[in-house]
Amino acid sequence: MAVVSAFRALRYDPAVVGDLVPVVAPPYDVISPAQQDALYDCSPYNVVRLILPREAARAEAAAATLRAWMASGVLARDPEPALYFYSQEFSLKDGSRHRRDGVLCRLGLEEFGTGVVRPHERTFPGPKADQLALLRATGAYLSPIFGLYARPGERLRDVAAIAGAPLLEIVQDGGGGEVHRVWRVDDAPAIARVAATLAPETIFIADGHHRYETALTYRAERGADGPRSVLAFLSNMEEEGLLVLPTHRLLGVPLRLAPRDFEERLRACFAVEPLAPGAPRPDGAIDVVLPDRRLRLRAREAARACVTHLPASVRGLDVALLHGAILEPMLGAGSRDLEFTHDDDEAVEAVASGRSTAAFLLNPPTVAAVRSVCLAGELMPEKSTYFYPKLASGLVFDLVGEP
Repeated sequence: MAVVSAFRALRYDPAVVGDLVPVVAPPYDVISPAQQDALYDCSPYNVVRLILPREAARAEAAAATLRAWMASGVLARDPEPALYFYSQEFSLKDGSRHRRDGVLCRLGLEEFGTGVVRPHERTFPGPKADQLALLRATGAYLSPIFGLYARPGERLRDVAAIAGAPLLEIVQDGGGGEVHRVWRVDDAPAIARVAATLAPETIFIADGHHRYETALTYRAERGADGPRSVLAFLSNMEEEGLLVLPTHRLLGVPLRLAPRDFEERLRACFAVEPLAPGAPRPDGAIDVVLPDRRLRLRAREAARACVTHLPASVRGLDVALLHGAILEPMLGAGSRDLEFTHDDDEAVEAVASGRSTAAFLLNPPTVAAVRSVCLAGELMPEKSTYFYPKLASGLVFDLVGEP
């Protein structure tokens, strides 16, 4: 059973920090060094000082900042437990506007073996070590994980009876960018309805695998004093506004084969044709950008044979085919040899500038494919999905173990 409960959020006090636009940030794992500097310049209270400090002793610096901000009133806890309904409006490149709704809450920590909370992709040990150090030092969840559930034909907004003006509204880029709205749900019947609605659901982790696994580790370390929940944003995958962007692979090491030889190797497993710049990528196609040529690949039986050892829910994924039939057997490339981007133009530019020796462009997996992998108890390769947009960090925090 998924245990969803209200909590007394720790939040920025607008009376102290002023406008909230300069204090929020994306999750730590998508912040580049340049963006980190820009966020530091936005405000002396930007959340980047908690989730990704500049100091070498990052965890200790974050803990000191958190204590100072609580003592000075920059951050204050709400007086009563509540759920926080969070709605994001955002634009895509084509100019279309979308909205994604969900609820910020405490989600009961469950080992993956119970099947209540399920991951969909593998994780890296480095980020988990960093996040564990941060959790130990601060004793706080500084960013929510992002979980999905499936309830066709039901809007969480209606279950929570959301009406009236939001508690806070953050409008970025003059209204043409993302708009973040949060309502506090402190009505006991509404809290009970949301909790009862989500109790029988399986929660699929969309983002925040490292943080969820870190919370499990922290609970095991603390024993009886360990946390029983994690800060989570839960959204209905059956509602409009849930979008997955592709995660392209950029090869950061020398290509082991000359481009012509590499193309010949590819032809043994794939139907290969020249790729015209800007051509839309059909389902099942993998685009390869090399310094002197661009290719579009469609798998033949020889390519599919390279992934027959994988579970059925995984081997049909483009990303599994790329790793299993090209990157590993042909190029000897693993995850440590790759960089990632979600933008086609950036991938092409990385090869043109010499930053990468090759780029592999994929279509995103469908939400249905992610769900199938989770329900089968399997995992996708690292960085297989990019749920867009990312949740804003800095809207609410949760102090571990506090009522």
